[in-house]
Amino acid sequence: MSYAAKMASAMYGPFRHAASSAPTHGDRRGYQMNPANGREALRETATDIEEGADLIMVKPALTNLDLIAATRARWDVPIVAYQVSGEYAMIHEAARAGRIDRARAANETLVSIRRAGADLIVTYFAPEFW
Repeated sequence: MSYAAKMASAMYGPFRHAASSAPTHGDRRGYQMNPANGREALRETATDIEEGADLIMVKPALTNLDLIAATRARWDVPIVAYQVSGEYAMIHEAARAGRIDRARAANETLVSIRRAGADLIVTYFAPEFW
């Protein structure tokens, strides 16, 4: 599985906090993509496909729906979209504050990821929806 489109994102924060896995110095941008550089992510994806990747991972999912759609438009490969902890936490916090309906918002985000072209979705909502 290719991690060519794993963006350096603030959306990993809740998982890093829960797992106590935040870097103690520096950051992880040395091996994660600049979120502003989608073209580079697509070039890296092309290289990984040429090298035989069976699956393409796009992470985080919601902030990279454009990359999921662009990958789907260019290649006929299985695309895995990872809805990361920050995306999950935003929905929970907005629902907790009474601003949105949690189940409907979760469903809408999962549908949008699928509609963008993901074949598989990794999500913390999985026990509720599958």
